[in-house]
Amino acid sequence: MKKEPLKNNVNDYVIRVFDSPLEVDAHAWDDLLAVQNLTGTLNPFMRHAYLAAMYASGSASPETGWTPRFVALYAGETLMAACALYLKVHSYGEYVFDWAWANAYQQHGLAYYPKAVVAPPFTPVPGPRLLARDAASRVMLVKALVAWCEAEQLSSLHLLFAADEDIAACAEAGLLLRHTVQFHWKNVVPTLVASRNALPPAKFKDFDEFLASLNQEKRKKIRQERRKVAEAGVVFRWSRGVDISTADWDFFYSCYERTYLEHGNAPYLSRDFFERMAKTMPENWLLFVAERDSVPMACSLIALSVETSTSDGQSAQVQKTAYGRYWGALERVDCLHFEACYYQPLQWCIEHGFDSFEGGAQGEHKMARALLPVKTTSAHWLAHPSFADAVERFLEREGQGIANYMEDLERRNPFKPAKPAE
Repeated sequence: MKKEPLKNNVNDYVIRVFDSPLEVDAHAWDDLLAVQNLTGTLNPFMRHAYLAAMYASGSASPETGWTPRFVALYAGETLMAACALYLKVHSYGEYVFDWAWANAYQQHGLAYYPKAVVAPPFTPVPGPRLLARDAASRVMLVKALVAWCEAEQLSSLHLLFAADEDIAACAEAGLLLRHTVQFHWKNVVPTLVASRNALPPAKFKDFDEFLASLNQEKRKKIRQERRKVAEAGVVFRWSRGVDISTADWDFFYSCYERTYLEHGNAPYLSRDFFERMAKTMPENWLLFVAERDSVPMACSLIALSVETSTSDGQSAQVQKTAYGRYWGALERVDCLHFEACYYQPLQWCIEHGFDSFEGGAQGEHKMARALLPVKTTSAHWLAHPSFADAVERFLEREGQGIANYMEDLERRNPFKPAKPAE
């Protein structure tokens, strides 16, 4: 049930908080999401259908420690800003680790949980978190979130893997910033030295051209790894969208579930969640299935951004992104993980003109597969002044460490030097 307005401010915004994504108008939410970028695509993990499936499937619900409180700002009947906020009683499924903060609270006799998290559950993918029609509405939303957390007597507020516009609004509102590193691949033929009149960067024509752009050591390593998989008799097929059969979804889930169980954990996402994805967002999913002797034995599931029109109806330069998400195998084959999760998706991206591939959280080993380091940023507010000061000092030290780490990684660039453009 939609709650009554919580607050009116001098800008005539009305703030409402919803207990479920199902109470939020799906079209209004996705229309607001479409305003957030000029890439011509919607971030799939902030689509209403994705967040609704998380809740309706029981994957992200109060029973699993994710209690939704979707916050929306209205000007009259117009949705001006909104975000997906969750009350958390643990820190699982976030990938920006604050266990040390929680332990410090506990050691001082203070409650760290519940806390507020603004991010799609179990999804460490950078993207918009504060959906807003303009910068002023975005800043107002941040201030409303802090005020709401104070009124609810929460320990803290955390916006994870946020877009640059969100981080700017959070910084203006006085939140603390924290940096982490991910590894992303760009479909761009590298040019280290370019002339002023050089043509725009070109995409790779095929996987061989991509390999040729790498230094000899990395190129040799990738060829060896791919050869091991092929010599083991493993072949791949891919399906996208409605072409992914129910049997393939079932097989994928058996692999996905087994991977979690092998590590001693229950899977975050239920089979019902993926069934909802197949029905409501089929165009956003790409499945690779590895087979040996025509028998499926491993798979990887990739998410895709999908082209959409901009809010003003004008065309935008489309930037298409693929996201490495889930994988699993029923048999062990040397280097199969690299083939399923990197080489097959990268080859597909090249063949289908995708601009980038994001490999997910952590994993320095991804650099050997030509995924380069990218700094991601989260924003944090802590209610307790002393702990806020302590965390701020910690983040300053951690931030310098991240900067040094990025410099070290950049010195290990896997691409060979390119000739200067003429």
